[in-house]
Amino acid sequence: MKLKAQLGEIEHSLSITIDGQKVNVDVDGRAHQLEFRKRDANRYVLMEESRVFDCRIESKRENFIVHLRQREYSIDIIDPKRLPSAQSGGGHDHGLVEIVAPMPGKIVRVLVDQGAEVVSGTGILIVEAMKMQNELKTPKSGKVVTIKAQPGATVNAGEVLAVIE
Repeated sequence: MKLKAQLGEIEHSLSITIDGQKVNVDVDGRAHQLEFRKRDANRYVLMEESRVFDCRIESKRENFIVHLRQREYSIDIIDPKRLPSAQSGGGHDHGLVEIVAPMPGKIVRVLVDQGAEVVSGTGILIVEAMKMQNELKTPKSGKVVTIKAQPGATVNAGEVLAVIE
């Protein structure tokens, strides 16, 4: 996934690829290959070659507070619509998860009912955009608290379509 992010007054170009517990991050052309292990809801151990870091991440939609090496970094995602609708970092064990439209489109089908119990990876709804159908899935197990989309409705990028608890 490619994003633009702002750290302080400086805008950065990010490319992130996650494969299991490995993540490849490119920040302004500088590549980093990391491994991570989840410690609890928002704490991770990051490993880069022989270096090991304790990291805590707090997020509120397009803003992330990263605690790393006894410092705090506030990172703003400049184009939050580019964030995946079902974030796949597995960090949604507690609290609500919003399933959002990744781009403008039309709701083709709602796959679950409000109140349904779902497991991580379950398809929630299908959105058609640019003549392609995309199944939006939940990143966590839980209960479907809200379905805000109806078949045939048009949606905007970033619009909340469902909420999982």
